[in-house]
Amino acid sequence: MRENNMKIEFDSVSENEGFARVAVAAFASNLNPTLEEIEDIKTAVSEAVTNAIIHGYPYSVEKIWLEASIREQTLFLQVKDNGCGIENIAKAMEPMYTTRPDLERSGMGFAFMEAFMDDIHIESQVNHGTTVFMKKTICGGEEQE
Repeated sequence: MRENNMKIEFDSVSENEGFARVAVAAFASNLNPTLEEIEDIKTAVSEAVTNAIIHGYPYSVEKIWLEASIREQTLFLQVKDNGCGIENIAKAMEPMYTTRPDLERSGMGFAFMEAFMDDIHIESQVNHGTTVFMKKTICGGEEQE
């Protein structure tokens, strides 16, 4: 199977979180995933995009970039913002840690991404933004003998 790629850019408004979920789910459907695999992907994308909206751009509407690629039976995702960045990635990845308790955030975003994807990696620089890299191998599309 050849590589397939998708790249979209959208404003950092909460209404676009659902758009991002659906776009990635539609793109991933080429792999014939199970319903559970689609839900895992949608949840992880939702968390990454929501983090960019709430934490990356807390006081302005800016751009978020979502890239997806398929190689073999694996989906690779990137969610990128040019926002305020993360000072301490290890601390931010701790369950229940949030920088926005005023919004009643649970601090479980990265934990959900880790639980639902096979691999997650975060790169961030203060005042320059954050990129979340995620990967999931889709088993639902494997042919049964």
